[in-house]
Amino acid sequence: MFANVNIGFIGGGNMGEALIKGFLAASLLPANQIQVFDISQPRLDYLQKTYSIGTSPTTSSLAKGCRIIILAVKPQTIAEAVRVLGPDLAHRPLVISIAAGISLAMLSENLPDRQPLIRVMPNTPALVMQGISAVARGAHATEKDMQLAMALFGAVGKAVEVEEKWMDAVTGLSGSGPAYILLLLEALIDAGVLVGLPRSIARELVLQTAAGTVAMLLETGKHHAELKDLITSPGGTTIRGLQILERRGVRGALIDAVEAATLQSRELGKSDK
Repeated sequence: MFANVNIGFIGGGNMGEALIKGFLAASLLPANQIQVFDISQPRLDYLQKTYSIGTSPTTSSLAKGCRIIILAVKPQTIAEAVRVLGPDLAHRPLVISIAAGISLAMLSENLPDRQPLIRVMPNTPALVMQGISAVARGAHATEKDMQLAMALFGAVGKAVEVEEKWMDAVTGLSGSGPAYILLLLEALIDAGVLVGLPRSIARELVLQTAAGTVAMLLETGKHHAELKDLITSPGGTTIRGLQILERRGVRGALIDAVEAATLQSRELGKSDK
C-alpha cells in the first residue's frame, strides 16, 4: 500500500517521533520514504541520526516530494504552518492533522479548495505500537485516503473512524489519558513504598497488575464492574480500599479531568481562529 508513497512530517516533536518510530518498527515503509521538517536544527539532526530518515530545510521542499503530509505541530502554531504550506499543495497530497483542537474547517481556510484532509487524534503509546487513534474524514478525502490513514495509524496500535464532532472528547479521554494513567500508576508505586516495599518491587507489582487487569478485561469480555465485584470480598481488604477511593472522590476527579481536557481542546480551536 505504501510502495513509493513518501510521507512528510511538519513538526518532529514527541508525537511526531512516536509515529515515525512506530511506522518504522511496523515495517510499514522504509526510512528513505519519510521526511521531516522542524524549526529546530538540533531536533532534525537527532531524528536523522536516530531513525535514518530524511530532513527538509523548508516545508515547501518537504511538501513537493510527499504523497502524505502529517501536520504534527502544536495547536498554537498550526495556523501559520498551514498558511505557509498552502501554496505548495498543487499536487493535492493527503494532509493529516494531529493537532489537538484544530478543526477540519479551520485547516481548510488556508488550504487550496477541495484539499483532501483527515484529522487524527493519536496518543503516545504509538511509540510502542500500542496507541489508539481516532480518525475523522474531511469532506474531500477519498475512500483511498481513508484507507491510507487507517493503515498508517493502525500500524502503531488501533485506529477507529469517528465523527469530527467527537474529536475534542477523544482528545480529553484517550489523547490525554496516558498522563492520567501514569499519574495513577506513580501514586500506586509510591503507596507500595509507603507500606514498606522496595521501589523496584512496587513498580514491578503495579505495572504487571495494570497490564494483567487490562488483558483480563479484553480477553474475558466481561464488564469492568463485574470483574471488580469478583475481587471485592465482603468485609475484605479491597472493599476497604475502594471505600477510601470513593470517599476521596477519585472517580469524580477522573471524570472532571476528562471534561476539563475536552473543554481545553475546544478552547485551543477557538484561539486559533
